Amino acid sequence: MLITPAATSSAEGKKILAGLEDRFQLADSRCQGIVADILQAVRQRGDAALVDYTRKFDAPEFRIEQLRVQPEELANAYGLVDQPFMEALQLAIDRIRSFHEREKEESWIVTEENGTITGRLVQPVDVAGLYVPGGQGGKTPLVSSVLMNGLPAQIAGVGRRVMMTPPGADGSVNPALLVAAQEIGVDEIYKAGSAWAIAALAFGTESVPKVDVIVGPGNQFVTEAKRQVSGRVRIDMIAGPSEVLIVADHAANPAYIAADMLAQAEHDPQALAMLVTTSAEVAGQVVAELDRQLRALSRQEIARKSLAERGVILIAADLAEAMEIANRIAAEHLELMIETPFQWLPRIRHAGAIFMGAHTPESAGDYMAGPNHVLPTMGTARFSSALGVETFIKKSSVISYSAAALAAHGEQIQQLATLEGLTAHAKSVALRLGK
Repeated sequence: MLITPAATSSAEGKKILAGLEDRFQLADSRCQGIVADILQAVRQRGDAALVDYTRKFDAPEFRIEQLRVQPEELANAYGLVDQPFMEALQLAIDRIRSFHEREKEESWIVTEENGTITGRLVQPVDVAGLYVPGGQGGKTPLVSSVLMNGLPAQIAGVGRRVMMTPPGADGSVNPALLVAAQEIGVDEIYKAGSAWAIAALAFGTESVPKVDVIVGPGNQFVTEAKRQVSGRVRIDMIAGPSEVLIVADHAANPAYIAADMLAQAEHDPQALAMLVTTSAEVAGQVVAELDRQLRALSRQEIARKSLAERGVILIAADLAEAMEIANRIAAEHLELMIETPFQWLPRIRHAGAIFMGAHTPESAGDYMAGPNHVLPTMGTARFSSALGVETFIKKSSVISYSAAALAAHGEQIQQLATLEGLTAHAKSVALRLGK
């Protein structure tokens, strides 16, 4: 049996829940050390370090002249993709853009009668770095990552968007990635991956510009590199293995549940597929379906390992308990595969994205629905949100006092400044008031 169901009230169930609530983890010390060395090498040696790492891990004959994708490579890419791809790409772009257009914020100003003016100025960052993983050496291009990271930056008004992606063994980039990037206005693309790509974006090299924000998924080395440069630049989030939590009642279709758990499990052996159901019968049927459907998957060994080592099926007393468990777990993807999902939606406080009803698989959100698929993992949905337009903007306060306004507040400003022992602060006001 791949997964043994456990009641939430049992000792085993309580142990599982405790582990799920405390699943946040950083890279091990060995990974941290390797990444620190890579960051330092790129900071000191720039393009030369990028070429050396790319030769070692991706393309043995890579040359510095290949670092930036050239105009002819961009143009030729269109001849290497078919019309069905272009149609699917355009539909995804339209839907993702439409959703994220609603996230735009505006600057605002408030004026008071005494001449005090306060407000907030909302502006985009100057340069954004978009990291796109190679996808099995370019064989499985992660087009959705290009769109989900690049479109919000475009909508935010970022003037320069720089894409980094590792080349295949022959030094090329999959044409689907190049076409997707161009269709959303990104034509500055560099062939570099892993932690050295993140280092180039954070510090800049002779070719790669230093950026203000770095976004995009990746393996543990990419994630650790983003963590180490965070603070120097903004990052989208510290991401862990992908995860789904399905809440199901007695009426849920076990085949659908199993299919969605397998869709998560095929990502990575560390992926986390979870089910909380109010029906022991459904739980048992899902176990049988997982075994049946697994045999037909192209990535069945990855999915099998993920389910066997990390898969979870819990049986809750009722939907109220199931919803509270969902809040405790705070999953990246939460599917409400229940009869009346909208009735229970107000009970959900913590989740990256919520998928409502039997006909809303998580894969719809990955590619076509419109909301961003870059989501908080490892329980961080308790305090963080999906990547969006706001990831690429910053906000400055605006303050203007007239003489009358300063006079109205002057005594109180001086009082608080003096209390904090900052007499120069107080005198800067008193001077203006002629005292």
